[in-house]
Amino acid sequence: MKIDQHTDPMAYQPNMEIITSDIMEQVLAARSAYDAAAYTAASVQQALTKDHLTPDDFAALLSPAAEAFLEQMAHRALQDTRKHFGNTVNLFTPLYLANYCENYCVYCGFNCHNNIKRAQLNAVEIEREMQAIAAQGLEEILLLTGESPAMSSVQYLAEACKLARKYFRVVGLEVYPMDSSDYAYLHQCGADFVTVFQETYNTEKYGQLHLGGRKRSFPYRFNAQERALQGGMRGVGLAALLGLDDFRRDAWSTGLHAYLLQRRYPQAEIAFSCPRLRPIINNDKINPKDVHERQLLQIICAYRIFLPFAAITISSRESSRFRDHVVGLAATKISAGVEVGIGGHSQQPQGDEQFLIDDGRTVQQICAMLTERDLQPVMSDYVYV
Repeated sequence: MKIDQHTDPMAYQPNMEIITSDIMEQVLAARSAYDAAAYTAASVQQALTKDHLTPDDFAALLSPAAEAFLEQMAHRALQDTRKHFGNTVNLFTPLYLANYCENYCVYCGFNCHNNIKRAQLNAVEIEREMQAIAAQGLEEILLLTGESPAMSSVQYLAEACKLARKYFRVVGLEVYPMDSSDYAYLHQCGADFVTVFQETYNTEKYGQLHLGGRKRSFPYRFNAQERALQGGMRGVGLAALLGLDDFRRDAWSTGLHAYLLQRRYPQAEIAFSCPRLRPIINNDKINPKDVHERQLLQIICAYRIFLPFAAITISSRESSRFRDHVVGLAATKISAGVEVGIGGHSQQPQGDEQFLIDDGRTVQQICAMLTERDLQPVMSDYVYV
């Protein structure tokens, strides 16, 4: 893959679906106007008194001024979580099907110039992995690949979805963005929801970090969730990779993006992930910059208070201590028994991982932790009739 720095990252590439939507323009305009330093203690206190927050209230909760109110934010987040989710916490695990990638993202372990062991599971291997995962009692799976339509085609993903539907009640996808017709086809084959990380909403930084491949197109990636909903997906997940740029602006943009999608598609299930930048193969100097656990907790609580119905996933990138602290408080979804290599549930991983994880506990260990904290592990909260 050649470096394509002269291609406009704000332009669509050939054969990319363009939908009619103004959500990206609204988010980028709001991001440009967001001044975290403008919010005061009074702004934060006022936001915490409201039953329903405005986007400006959400911005206040992400500001430096809100750090002094983290305990109050956590208390409010806990109230909202209990009100809408009770004491339940959903479990899932990711299954990495392939790590071939056609993008050149400078921070990613899968990028096409990185010297890693590449692999792809075939149908027999996929089913074997799914059988091993299902045997642990899990009923939700997240299917992931590197972003390579050539190596992990829509048809390949469709067959994986069909296999997953045999073993799991809920099937999620975290793959490359695609057109609404492709999302519709994958939904017919068993996929329930789609997660796409925008990585950063800073368009200039986005162009500096994504030097080649289809991922270089910022607008095509931004509109992926809306195309997925237009294709019939039940839900979508959003995230910025915290630490690539100003984390407050990126969290603000992610929350507003979700808010606007929820208003346009009220039937959609909206979810947040809260990943921090992690070390990757061949680049062990990458760190989460200034996004420490205190700031991450602030973001998670702000998401919960702003959109109380949204699911929030706490990643295995984080330590077991931190995950134990936020699950049930604001996070309502937790991964367990995670393998980030290609395969690894029923055999030795065939390909290298995308990033390092910090919590490798089994499903049984996660369930025990939740039970000890008076939380109820839930394997699936959705029934098809």
